Amino acid sequence: MAAAQGRLSDGADGMDDSKEGDRNAIETAPPPFRTAVDALRAARPRPEIEIDPTRPPQRLAPYAYALEAAVVADDEDLADGRLVLLHDPAGHDAWQGSFRLVTLIRAELEPEMAADPLLPEVCWSWLTGALQARGLSYGEPSGTVTRASSHYFGGLAERPAASQIEIRASWTPREGPGGVPDTAAHLAAWCDLLCQIAGLPPVNPGDASVVSLPQRRGPQSR
Repeated sequence: MAAAQGRLSDGADGMDDSKEGDRNAIETAPPPFRTAVDALRAARPRPEIEIDPTRPPQRLAPYAYALEAAVVADDEDLADGRLVLLHDPAGHDAWQGSFRLVTLIRAELEPEMAADPLLPEVCWSWLTGALQARGLSYGEPSGTVTRASSHYFGGLAERPAASQIEIRASWTPREGPGGVPDTAAHLAAWCDLLCQIAGLPPVNPGDASVVSLPQRRGPQSR
C-alpha cells in the first residue's frame, strides 16, 4: 500500500465537492495558516519527486493541509510519503506551539539491508539530520521506525520475499515573524529525507555527510 497512490492533478478539473470544501476551508483559515500553506504550494522539489495536494485528516486539528509525494526513477516508485501541516490557533500543550508537522514515509528494502540491526536508528537520524542540515528550529519530535518483511507461500511462493521500512514522525516547527513557521524549508528537509530513504544521491555530490540507502526495486511499478 503506497501513501502516494491516487495522485491529484494540479488543476481544478474533476475536483469533487469535498476537495472544493477543503480549499474553501483554507481560504477562510487564519492568516498564519494561509501563509504557511501558500509556502508549501509554492515549493519546487527536485525533479525526481512528484508531489501533489491530498485530502488532509479532519479531526487532528482545527486546520490541516496535506501533501503526498513519490520519488520516481525509471518509471518506478522508489519511496513515497505524506506530509500533513496541522494548525491550532489556540496552541496545543503536546505540540508546545500552534503548528505541527506529521509525516509517513515508506520504501522497500533489499532483505540484507532490512536485516541491519541499526537501520531504525539510522533512519531516525536521517529525519533529525535533514532538519538540522537546513538550519531549522523545531521541538517535541516523536515517531516510530518500523521494519516489516513479507514471505510468500503456496500459490504465491514464486514471489521473492519483500521488506519495507516505514517512518512515522511528527515535530513542531518553530514559528517566525507573524507566528508563521518556515514551512517551505521544512518541506525541503522532508524531501531530502524522502530522497535519502529512496537511495538517491544528494543534490550536491560532494556532500560526503549524506549516506543514502542503496538504490533498489521500488514499492510499486507505475
